[in-house]
Amino acid sequence: MTLDRLRPRLPGSLLAVMLATLPLAAVADGTPTPNRLDVQARAELDVVPDQATLSARLWELTPAIAQRDASGGDAEALAEARGRLEERAATLIQAMESAGLERDAIRAGSLRVQPEVLHDRSRNDDEPTPLVRTRLERPFDIELTDLDRLPTVLDALTEAGVDALDGVTYDLADRDAASDEALSQALQRAKHKAELMAENLNVELGDVLSVSENQAPVFQPRMMAMSADAKESGGATEYRPGTLSIDAAVSVGWEIEGPKGEE
Repeated sequence: MTLDRLRPRLPGSLLAVMLATLPLAAVADGTPTPNRLDVQARAELDVVPDQATLSARLWELTPAIAQRDASGGDAEALAEARGRLEERAATLIQAMESAGLERDAIRAGSLRVQPEVLHDRSRNDDEPTPLVRTRLERPFDIELTDLDRLPTVLDALTEAGVDALDGVTYDLADRDAASDEALSQALQRAKHKAELMAENLNVELGDVLSVSENQAPVFQPRMMAMSADAKESGGATEYRPGTLSIDAAVSVGWEIEGPKGEE
């Protein structure tokens, strides 16, 4: 019996696992695996918004009629309500232009028509009488590139008789520049952390081996609600823009050499 027959034979799957776990230096023709230091860092950038969008709505209602009488609709009442709504919309646009806004800064949305069911409880019937009316509504978005004019625009809107002020959305004219700055700060933070670690570990940082974004810069315009009763609440003091936050996160890997002073 030969010596080869006495040696144990390993299953093929186990042999493959053993080879896969060999050091990379033994598999890659003697090329050593570089020692590396991996760092994760994030940055949060606070920026002051420089533009805003103000949302408002106008609406008109048709007279409420008994539901049993509304099957065919009331074309005349609808036409009258729409006429009133369009007249008020024209007045609102004129008020915005008088407040110094360009026509392009005022966006009128599509007409919305919504039936509404009411219940007449003024009678002594056991069951309230169903009534139907129609709401015709038109939304408006007003874009402001000068936030100092926001109080003036709010006053003009309330003087024009808007039915609802839905809020102010603060934004940035150049989002890309702010996102780039947040990413740059995250990378600087990663480098600072790596240098601090290397100093404390008495090693030298070498070349960057890898870099990736853990989180792309996230920017979200901020919506601030407002009361429809802006005239009484003093809109000029309520809507301070504050700041917007942009978050960014990165992972960076460096080759390390050392300890320092070691040949």
